[in-house]
Amino acid sequence: MNETNIDIAFRIAKTQGRPALLTYIVAGDRNKKMTSSILKSINDHVDICEVGIPHNTNVADGKQIQNSIYRALKGKIKLKDVFEIVQKYKKDLYSKPVILMGYYNMVLQYGERNFLKKCKEVDVDGIILVDLPFPENKEFAKECKKNGITFVQLLAPTTSDKRLKEIIRNSHSMLYYISMLSTTGGKLKVSSKQILKNYFKIKKIDENKNIVIGFGITNKTIKSLKKADGVVVGSEICKEITSSIESGKNPVIRVSKIVKSLRDKIE
Repeated sequence: MNETNIDIAFRIAKTQGRPALLTYIVAGDRNKKMTSSILKSINDHVDICEVGIPHNTNVADGKQIQNSIYRALKGKIKLKDVFEIVQKYKKDLYSKPVILMGYYNMVLQYGERNFLKKCKEVDVDGIILVDLPFPENKEFAKECKKNGITFVQLLAPTTSDKRLKEIIRNSHSMLYYISMLSTTGGKLKVSSKQILKNYFKIKKIDENKNIVIGFGITNKTIKSLKKADGVVVGSEICKEITSSIESGKNPVIRVSKIVKSLRDKIE
């Protein structure tokens, strides 16, 4: 099986003795130009960029990400704009892998085949669809693979052992473990020790799969989870964008500083 850009990002992080750092921002918050500037400014510190597609039924997202989505939708960001942002970023020779994160309804409206064709065209590396669970996502995941795109399956603390094994067996090379039952950005209600205990139970099922931990990870908690293959930070970044806009400071500079600090904590 060919090594993907996502696989390479994890491999490089592992050779450096650290987890991969994944960041999440909403495309078009506050506008296309700002998103492009943020992606460029964090590029040296991040391993994989998750880019959220703004959607008005963002059921899994907490307040911070909802604020970002609201600003993007207010700015009338469309799916074509998201693709343009990704394409512009990926033209840089040193750009990092990009995972689009969103909801299946948007894919359905665009047309599955057209969506994947466009993803391939603009060099999207992976896709997460929050509301398309296993096994309903099996056919779409197959189509992703045909287009050289990693479909990222989600795992939760409540997923049964039998289902975990099924999902992992059918997954591509990367999976996303939701650290707790909450919307994004919730305060960690479970100790890092317990999260890692659950995580390694899952990891043992297939040591070759790259599994990242997301939800509730901040500057304060990231260091305690550095034994994972990767860690995802989103709400803390969205919160910083909101705070910068409200205080009249430059969100690009502030986000770049936060992402550098996150990276320093896991080195």
